[in-house]
Amino acid sequence: MEDKPYKIALLGTGLIGTFYTTSLHGQRRMDKVHTVYSRSEERAKTFAQQWNIPNYETDMLRAIQSADIDVVVIGLPNNLHLEAVRAAAAAGKAILCTKPLGRNAAEALEMLKIVEEAGVFHGYLEDLAYPAKTLKALSSIRNGALGKILWTRSREAHPGPHSDWFWDAQLSGGGAIIDMGCHCIEIGRNYIGKDIRPVEVMCWADTLVKPIEAEDNAIGLVRYASGAVSQFEVSWTYRGGMDLRDEVAGTEGTLRVDHFLRTGMELFTSVGEKGYVAEKAESETGWLFPVGDEAHALGYPQMFEDMFTALDKGESPMETFYDGYVVNAIMDACYLSAKTKKWEPVNLEVWRGNEAEDQQREYKEYDNNHYLIKEELLPDGRKKIILKEKSGGQLVQRVLD
Repeated sequence: MEDKPYKIALLGTGLIGTFYTTSLHGQRRMDKVHTVYSRSEERAKTFAQQWNIPNYETDMLRAIQSADIDVVVIGLPNNLHLEAVRAAAAAGKAILCTKPLGRNAAEALEMLKIVEEAGVFHGYLEDLAYPAKTLKALSSIRNGALGKILWTRSREAHPGPHSDWFWDAQLSGGGAIIDMGCHCIEIGRNYIGKDIRPVEVMCWADTLVKPIEAEDNAIGLVRYASGAVSQFEVSWTYRGGMDLRDEVAGTEGTLRVDHFLRTGMELFTSVGEKGYVAEKAESETGWLFPVGDEAHALGYPQMFEDMFTALDKGESPMETFYDGYVVNAIMDACYLSAKTKKWEPVNLEVWRGNEAEDQQREYKEYDNNHYLIKEELLPDGRKKIILKEKSGGQLVQRVLD
């Protein structure tokens, strides 16, 4: 299918809408926001003027149903995603929806069924699966550089979100988990393998600082059928900017990725930057960590390139509504576990990955009679090896000259 420029209806003019438009209008592709929708006429008009967008709307249906529109990009509060998806699918538009897909798995599954029954293109805008560093890390993992993946850790922490609705659990669906845990969980799924079933979770969540009804801090463990464990850490009370880090450990290697606080650029100023530094930065004086290309560092241009290339080719993008549904199901289990203080199963009404559990141990052989546990070089240059007998199971230690 020949590439063509797509006319986009952007629903929402908040921070995420700004990042989306920055990325879309900053690329050499011809895909542009043709209509922007906001519930506030003043905000819609201002946003349209700022980004040279031809049309603005305060009626969501008019924005979606316009004959000029090819793609609907949803950047609305979480409680409005289902309504927007239903309207866009009914209009036969391609749909790209921000994270999280729904406030819970039931909403996400309904949206998945809507787009699949309508036969429309759907993409899950999980930007933190797309940074260049992450894509490179995924390539290394898929090439076998780390061996079998055993453990992942993804952390997102900052002083809290930018809009009031995030802090309202009824509108958002929760707190730090629904806001940022969705990022961390999907990053872990990509590293471990999205065809491997998430089995159960253990999660701690609490409200430590903020006067809200939702959690402002949480830590979770997601166990997969392969035996791998994916750990996430999220906080709305972290001071000093935005901390985005990933770690992966496998049988043959490890990797670490720092996306935001340690980017290779550090700046000290006693008088101030006199302007915007980076998302969630709390100060413009002292030691600062500017980000050279913030949208690129967070994966937005790569994400849209994948989405529109897949749309051109009639294929599915790397992240679809199905992925959003799986993430919501894992988060549902996390919220339940945080209440029960127990491991809770991940309930997936729809599972499209591998069915068989693959938790087989693959031990490295030393010789016909022993497995190798460990080898190391001693300070004096000799090598120490620790072995296990295959037959009796006895542990053996040897030092080789």
